[in-house]
Amino acid sequence: MNLFYKSILLVSDILLVNLALGLALLLRFDLRIPSQYVELYKHQWIVLVLIHLTVNMGFRLYRCLLRYITTRELLYISGATLLSSGLYMGYGLFFNQAFPRTVYLSYTIFLLLLMILSRFSYKFVNRILSKCSKSYLALKCQINGTSRHRTLLIGAGDAAAIIVKESKKEVAPFYKIVAALDDDKSKHKSSLNGVPIVGSIDQLEKYIEAYKIDTIIVALPTAGAQRIAEVLSLCSQTECQLKIFSGISSAISEDGPTPHLRNVKIEDLLGRDEIVLDAKEVKAHIQNQTVLVTGGGGSIGSELCRQISALNPTRLIIFDIYENNAYDLQNELLRNGFPKAKLTVLIGSVRDKAKLEEVFSLYKPNIVFHAAAHKHVPLMEDSPSEAIKNNVFGTMNTALCARDHKVKKFILISTDKAVNPTNVMGTTKRLCELIVQSINKTTPHTDFVAVRFGNVLGSNGSVIPLFKRQLEEGGPLTVTHPDIIRYFMTIPEAVRLILQAMSFAEGGEIFVLDMGEPVKILDLALNFIKLSGLEPYTDVDIKFTGLRPGEKLYEELLMDEEGMGKTSNKKIFIGTPSPITFHELAEHLKYLHHAIESGSDLRQALHNVVPTYRISPNGCEIPHPNQEAKVG
Repeated sequence: MNLFYKSILLVSDILLVNLALGLALLLRFDLRIPSQYVELYKHQWIVLVLIHLTVNMGFRLYRCLLRYITTRELLYISGATLLSSGLYMGYGLFFNQAFPRTVYLSYTIFLLLLMILSRFSYKFVNRILSKCSKSYLALKCQINGTSRHRTLLIGAGDAAAIIVKESKKEVAPFYKIVAALDDDKSKHKSSLNGVPIVGSIDQLEKYIEAYKIDTIIVALPTAGAQRIAEVLSLCSQTECQLKIFSGISSAISEDGPTPHLRNVKIEDLLGRDEIVLDAKEVKAHIQNQTVLVTGGGGSIGSELCRQISALNPTRLIIFDIYENNAYDLQNELLRNGFPKAKLTVLIGSVRDKAKLEEVFSLYKPNIVFHAAAHKHVPLMEDSPSEAIKNNVFGTMNTALCARDHKVKKFILISTDKAVNPTNVMGTTKRLCELIVQSINKTTPHTDFVAVRFGNVLGSNGSVIPLFKRQLEEGGPLTVTHPDIIRYFMTIPEAVRLILQAMSFAEGGEIFVLDMGEPVKILDLALNFIKLSGLEPYTDVDIKFTGLRPGEKLYEELLMDEEGMGKTSNKKIFIGTPSPITFHELAEHLKYLHHAIESGSDLRQALHNVVPTYRISPNGCEIPHPNQEAKVG
């Protein structure tokens, strides 16, 4: 509380003390105070004020903010009043200059009432002024032809109560919350801070029409991710603007009219529960180790570096051919407090065996995450030799260095496109899996494993950045086929599972991440448009372009012969190792190298090495997700 308000309270209390004593004397003597008590009052009023102010300061009554005064402050006021009255009566009795005892009793009652009224009157007046201001602004909005958002709350729990309370505090509330829905029927026909709880969530359309709703706020922080996704999907079918409760902790960083709210993200519609990482176990493997991340500037590689940096490695080595991404990541990690002495950024290619040998000899990494790869399916269809050189031979170079330098763990980042591949990129990644499985059999020093998962939202070349660019350009959004589906997860959760799988590695496994339910790309496009506040096919069109070369309608995560083993993490499964030997694989790679040098048909060469790779005349195929496959 500033000095101005403290001064007002001090002056007010001086007046109230004298007023309370005057009222007590008038009451005791029927409005005719004897002259002896008038003289006594004149001699004692300064003592009265000093005792009262001193006690009030002791109870810190001049430090509380009047607009936030509560029953706790009421107790302090009562205690201070009783104590100061008792001390004043004790003073009079000690010096034999006391008023009648009934005067002290009346004085105490009057003073307590006046003190409470003086404190709470500020809050009352402030509320009246606030309501007047809101009414004025609402009238002004009507005159100007604008209005607040008529809002429906989904959920009527603690989060919803916070939103309602915050909206009522605002001088000009952006959201006019007119009703709430909740699946708990015991809450129906009751109210939440004045907002009626009118029905269940499945009655959404009915109440949107009845209350003329233009904004929906979803406030279900304790519901599971699947339930929230279902509710958001239901809400997205309406034409209302959609917001979601972001939690108390986010209020500090959130901007906008109501700080606890944020826009709905595509990730919210996936219905994926938060992945719980066994941080202690993962940290035990990373702490005090030298970790090398190839492709460290890419989408997965950079997130690996971020999460690894929080696990206290002795050194983190970022190895990437593209210097801009590596440079940006270096600056980001340093800004976030990662020690410069522990960070090394190296520019180089995994194709360059000599450069890799130099890195491994100089820094002696204990753990290698191999994320470097060409991953863009259509581009690799046009440049199959580059996919083979970078993905296959780059992986072989890195794996051989890891084996020769006795690295503890080597983790290959793979893809669901390696299963029954219909494109060059997926076939090269299947070969990468075979490399790490076969080379694992040649050494007891290094555990070679692969981690396979589907698409990640927001990664370079993924559909969400594409949709964003297309939306910024006014559309249309392009989808290759109305029935195409993909498995999705966010980049951070994919990396958490990679780190967890690393802690399980014993050598030779292909860890398969649980990607949840597949998502139709068309549904993703529709929701993306709606979440941007636009209407599909009206504001932004969706155009079907046809499957691209090498593209499947369905992606698969596990080959039939691999089976499915469990780990202690229900989100991670294990495929059984391939029977191929390192000698057999080396012969395959010699054959591919010769095919590149001789200008042979590389697709046919890949098919000869990986029989599960199916080539169609036009370069793309639509396999059924459950069709049989052989391990190449």
